[in-house]
Amino acid sequence: MDLTISNCNNFFKIKGILNRNNLEVFENEFNNIFERVNNITISIQDIESMDRYGVKAFAALHNEAIQKNKNLSIIGLGCKDLYNHFKAENAA
Repeated sequence: MDLTISNCNNFFKIKGILNRNNLEVFENEFNNIFERVNNITISIQDIESMDRYGVKAFAALHNEAIQKNKNLSIIGLGCKDLYNHFKAENAA
């Protein structure tokens, strides 16, 4: 399944598989997002799988939000790899 990203206002819903092959779709959608808005919410409920490149892209978006003092909320059970990355980062 391909990656689709839909949005309404500052709420984004990601559906499909996020991997190295379609990472450009994710990066184009969220490139300089915090220059336009102060907060975004991303639902990962419908992400079927994510490779390390997808996890790295979410981590970079998270770091950008912190650096620019913006709010990023990631909601949904979604992909376990992403959950484990942030869980391990918080424990450190």
